[in-house]
Amino acid sequence: MMSVRRHLWIFVSLILFVHGHSFYLPGVAPQDFQKGDLLKVKVNKLTSIKTQLPYSYYSVPHCQPGKIVDSAENLGEVLRGDRIENSPYVFKMREPQMCNVVCRIVLNAKTAKAFKEKIRDEYRVNMILDNLPLVVPIQRVDQESSIVYQHGFHVGLKGQYAGSKDEKYFIHNHLSFTVKFHKDPETESARIVGFEVKPFSIKHEYEGVWTSDKTRLTTCDPHAKRTVTNSESPQEVEDKREILFTYDVDFKESEVKWAYRWDTYLLMADDQIHWFSIVNSLMIVLFLSGMVAMIMLRTLYRDISKYNQLETQEEAQEETGWKLVHGDVFRPPTNSDLLCVYVGTGVQFLGMLLVTMMFAILGFLSPSNRGGLMTAMLLLWVFMGLFAGYSSSRLYKMFKGTEWKKISLRTAFMFPGSVFALFFVLNSLIWGEKSSGAVPFGTMFALVVLWFGISVPLVFVGGYIGFRKPALEDPVKTNKIPRQIPEQPWYMNPIFSILIGGILPFGAVFIELFFILTSIWLQQFYYIFGFLFLVFIILIVTCAEITIVLCYFQLCSEDYLWWWRSYLTSGSSALYLFLYAGFYFFTKLEITKPVSGVLYFGYMLIVSYAFFVLTGTIGFYACFWFTRLIYSSVKID
Repeated sequence: MMSVRRHLWIFVSLILFVHGHSFYLPGVAPQDFQKGDLLKVKVNKLTSIKTQLPYSYYSVPHCQPGKIVDSAENLGEVLRGDRIENSPYVFKMREPQMCNVVCRIVLNAKTAKAFKEKIRDEYRVNMILDNLPLVVPIQRVDQESSIVYQHGFHVGLKGQYAGSKDEKYFIHNHLSFTVKFHKDPETESARIVGFEVKPFSIKHEYEGVWTSDKTRLTTCDPHAKRTVTNSESPQEVEDKREILFTYDVDFKESEVKWAYRWDTYLLMADDQIHWFSIVNSLMIVLFLSGMVAMIMLRTLYRDISKYNQLETQEEAQEETGWKLVHGDVFRPPTNSDLLCVYVGTGVQFLGMLLVTMMFAILGFLSPSNRGGLMTAMLLLWVFMGLFAGYSSSRLYKMFKGTEWKKISLRTAFMFPGSVFALFFVLNSLIWGEKSSGAVPFGTMFALVVLWFGISVPLVFVGGYIGFRKPALEDPVKTNKIPRQIPEQPWYMNPIFSILIGGILPFGAVFIELFFILTSIWLQQFYYIFGFLFLVFIILIVTCAEITIVLCYFQLCSEDYLWWWRSYLTSGSSALYLFLYAGFYFFTKLEITKPVSGVLYFGYMLIVSYAFFVLTGTIGFYACFWFTRLIYSSVKID
């Protein structure tokens, strides 16, 4: 029965992938609740799209339970800044509650300042119930029947009293929760399928002196069936102000089944734009494919046929074009060791991304498993070190290199070392802001152990295996004396052709890049890996084709220095990615703090560097295959 069910999951996921969406497996076993069962609400980090610095829920003086208990977090959750803890909010399944008082606090100058800072920076409170994140339903202005969900509710809001110009800070101290459940028709058990809230700011009033549980509120009274429905008399945040935190809980039966409860969170309202992205990318691929087909089937075939029909040495000397550089085209480039390192690292990235996307498409990286995607990518990166070492040492041996240990060491340390150094600096800035986004020492130590304990040994194992294999033989012999390269036309200038080559790969992905940046920096869910996988395949094809086209033009101009140029041609798309990240920062984000700006550009620099290594390697291998193919197809005397 379990085998049949598993095959059914995979079959459905493949169907959804074809339609442009990826499927997800719920990730955890469903929990059945009987009427009256306790439901424990957990709190997560406070987040803001203005600062990008998460903070612990209890970093401001919210109501606290008797004892704060941290939930166990995986590696990805810690790196994301998640800090999941218990809360004083306790529900009972299918038993509505009204005007429950959580606690009463009296602000002082310090606590009032803490709340004001979070309200000014538009921080949101994130909560979790039965592994579902809390959302605020918001009616779309353009579509009356459409509702969008905001993740978490704002700590408070800024406003002015009527007739006053002074800006005041108001806190959301009353929460009206709605728990949606799906009931089993055969039993009384139910499963939670939704967790929503409407926050209010209300200045609570009561008669007499406050005596905790015995005091009845006049602004919110369950006995009189009076509840909070608006924020007409909001609770101001000032020194020595008293704040009462209260909440309601309502339970609503839903037709949504537990297996589909994440659909509302993952529903994308921009499917048409995604399809436009795919069509845009496919048009670029078709254009490039036409050029490659013309080169391969017409020009190149005609050249090879003509060269193979030459009978005399005099006729051969009169020929021009790519055949003339056959004695130099496989001459090892300058800084060949560095090229080997970059190619090996690019293979490591390519393997990690392909496997990650395949797992995501098949639904194994469930959104309910917070941090699962980042954890999977880190672990796959570590284990793909085997292929990095193999690729770099194979290319190194082809360049007549002998010290495979040296090349393996550089492959294991150069890219991860530079990224780790930048990450450490950025983490120090986050630590200085006392944000929960700062990676703790224990997690940093775990990352170092993964790097030195698993990745580095695997790179050396791969390097040893790759170096033991016979070296790749060049299709043609290399002359001892390098041929002089003739003067090139302006459009074949290396810098110009490299920059031109990066435009089309970037153009194939930039629309999807917008959604990825939005999900990361505006804290929205991104789980349409079907679209992403198609765009990734299109990126690979585009990088390969544009590099082949420009490499052919370069060889026809009798310029045989193609090794590094093939890598940089498609790799230059990373430059456009970083420039687009800057455009996105100034047009879409409202980041005001200098530290947050440094973090944004620091992390986007890491992403762009990784994109350079990935796309450069794809272009290099495409050109490597192309040159070996064409020079093995002609008769050389």
